[in-house]
Amino acid sequence: MPKQPHLLVESGDLADIALLPGDPDRVDRIASHCTDTEVVTHNREYRVVNATYEGRDLTICSTGIGCPSAAVAVEELAAVGVDTLLRVGTTGALQRGIEIGDMVVATAAAKDEGTTRRYEADTVPAAATHEVVAELLAAAESRDEDISVGPIATDDAFYAETDDYVRDWEAAGLLAVEMEAAAIFSLARRKGLRAGAICTVDGNLVEGTQKGETEADELPPKARNNVERAIGIALDAATAL
Repeated sequence: MPKQPHLLVESGDLADIALLPGDPDRVDRIASHCTDTEVVTHNREYRVVNATYEGRDLTICSTGIGCPSAAVAVEELAAVGVDTLLRVGTTGALQRGIEIGDMVVATAAAKDEGTTRRYEADTVPAAATHEVVAELLAAAESRDEDISVGPIATDDAFYAETDDYVRDWEAAGLLAVEMEAAAIFSLARRKGLRAGAICTVDGNLVEGTQKGETEADELPPKARNNVERAIGIALDAATAL
């Protein structure tokens, strides 16, 4: 099989499980918790690193922002033999009481985006794999972390999330909104792969705390290391998957 055109990898280059942050810089942040790290490629928004965590070989690959770039990553990871995908990202809460620094494990994602429409009907659900969800929750419990669990929304248009959209998502009981999970879940299902997502809350759209509005020194204590806590849970889950 030829080298994949965006990730620049081929069969045998990667582990069978991949952690998927959106931000390329977060790849190195996750890798800092691991040993035997090796940069495989870095092209456009895709940074790919192989590493080992507690004896488990894994790959860390950034997806960039949004479903189109996430779908490219999933397609090419699947093509070279990756069979488990674990998104590690950030999200905006949609329910009152979910605070900055809290974590959300997604059971499914509403498809408020256009990428999956090219693969399947909107009525086909974008659901996480039960086994992956279960291992994320087990890892959180072992670390004595409280996690919100349930459906989220995946949206294409960060700057078009109007009050009407937010009210509709809140009324539907969706916990949070982000920009990649629906594509990851949908493509994984179609390809017979496992997929899940854990996201840290960096704002609450219902309560009016938006991403980037709070100064770092004013964050509540649980928010100061929220990404690190989610990374730890994701890595623990990866060792069991």
